[in-house]
Amino acid sequence: MIERKKTRQIRVGDVTVGGDAPVTVQSMTNTDTSDKDGTIAQIVELEAAGCEIVRVAVPDLAAASAIRGIREAISIPLIADIHFDWRLAVAAMENGAQGIRINPGNLGGAQKLAMVVDAAKIHGVPIRVGVNSGSIEKDLLKMHGYPTPENPAALIESALRNVNLLEEQGFTEIKISIKSSDVLTTIAGYRLLSARTDYPLHVGVTEAGGLIAGTVKSSVALGILFFDGIGDTFRVSLTRDPVEEVRVGFELLRALRIRERGPEMISCPTCGRTRIDLFPLAEAVERHLQKMQSRLKVAVMGCVVNGPGEAREADIGIAGGKGVGIIFKKGKIIRKVKEDELLAVFLQELDLMEKERLLDGKG
Repeated sequence: MIERKKTRQIRVGDVTVGGDAPVTVQSMTNTDTSDKDGTIAQIVELEAAGCEIVRVAVPDLAAASAIRGIREAISIPLIADIHFDWRLAVAAMENGAQGIRINPGNLGGAQKLAMVVDAAKIHGVPIRVGVNSGSIEKDLLKMHGYPTPENPAALIESALRNVNLLEEQGFTEIKISIKSSDVLTTIAGYRLLSARTDYPLHVGVTEAGGLIAGTVKSSVALGILFFDGIGDTFRVSLTRDPVEEVRVGFELLRALRIRERGPEMISCPTCGRTRIDLFPLAEAVERHLQKMQSRLKVAVMGCVVNGPGEAREADIGIAGGKGVGIIFKKGKIIRKVKEDELLAVFLQELDLMEKERLLDGKG
């Protein structure tokens, strides 16, 4: 069993991060934040996929001002991502941001940072100190060198220096992230940071890449860190629809048996016996499952001969044949359906099973 390191607890809106709170899944919108309606629409999709904390970019005052309207239309905590301009951090909090992500050292000095901290205290907003390999101070780079797996010290020292700037202002509602695009540097860096602080850690691989590369890099780094008990909240960063980040995030937690949300899907890799176009069928089922709550095990198989037997542990499943498909429960066939009707009928069966489970309180 995984034993998580006990960190301090903070609250982002009504979500607790750190301590014995569940590891939370985050994402970030890729809309223009000042486009209030477009941003709300994307956050609603993220909520449906299970996203628990969402971050928006705040590059200007229009984006900071839009936060008020966005907050009123969503139900998960909203974090404002700020670079360089302390005024935007203050404006974002005044408009309802429930968390901010900053690098305290690049806001223009102690006086400007003090105004950000004062606003955070007034509004009850925690601060994420975010440092990445490209934002490390020159003197630390000179002293420690560019972060590598063998020597990630510059990342850690930069993060702790910036944390100290907040502590000097009497502020401790902090979580920390140190991002690298390199998997091994990320792992080594967070291990070292975790040994030196008990602040909650936001973990992730930055600029991880597209769906395949980004999923692999994030899963390797985060899987190792979570197995070590390190990490309180995280984002899987993908060059993709942010909903995909949430999907990958929850599957990662499920694989490690840290958390389970909604159904688990198993599907065959296909072979020469497959007589149905399984890839789009599996993708459509997977998208549908993202909006379900009950912890069903769902199978999507390509072969009516072996499918039900191979997936007999599934609560419900489908298997395709030439022109016909079957729906089975616990390995027993319950219906035969024409191929072109298979998806629609199966989704109806899924929704019915979930409704029955939720009514029975089984989840």
